[in-house]
Amino acid sequence: MTVFIYPGSFDPFTNGHYDIARRAAGLCDQLFIAVMVNSRKTYHFTAEERVEMARSVLKDIPNISIESHNGLLVDFFAAKNARAVVRGLRSESDFRFEAELAAANKLLLPAYETCLLPCRIDLAFNSSSIVREVAAYGGDITHMVPPVLAPLIMERLRRTDPRDT
Repeated sequence: MTVFIYPGSFDPFTNGHYDIARRAAGLCDQLFIAVMVNSRKTYHFTAEERVEMARSVLKDIPNISIESHNGLLVDFFAAKNARAVVRGLRSESDFRFEAELAAANKLLLPAYETCLLPCRIDLAFNSSSIVREVAAYGGDITHMVPPVLAPLIMERLRRTDPRDT
């Protein structure tokens, strides 16, 4: 069985994440979405909320499982007996970052492989940080996130006064 892992913080889950997950699921027998937890990072949604967001959007794709992971990605990779990690690319700068990360992980675990999927052109400028910023100011995020998530994201992230910091 071919197992891939799609890791990320998914804070929040976007249409870009959905697109990469859907396409990656078509390339393997089992895709694990690894909602990563990093104690040095500040999240707007808990790990459990991020897992539930992904589950609610991906529930109709039978070969996808979603779990949170607190630790090294190579440990999750080994535990799942994965063949490759899938990462989405939006830009040239994403490529450089992902290439460095892949090389570092390969040093930690020689069996580690990375599959880079370019994003759809209409999603090239869609990111969790942009979604958070637009939502904070009450902007329309319905074209940036799956429709089922938009109300939850807006409720959590919208500032009562845009001058608040």
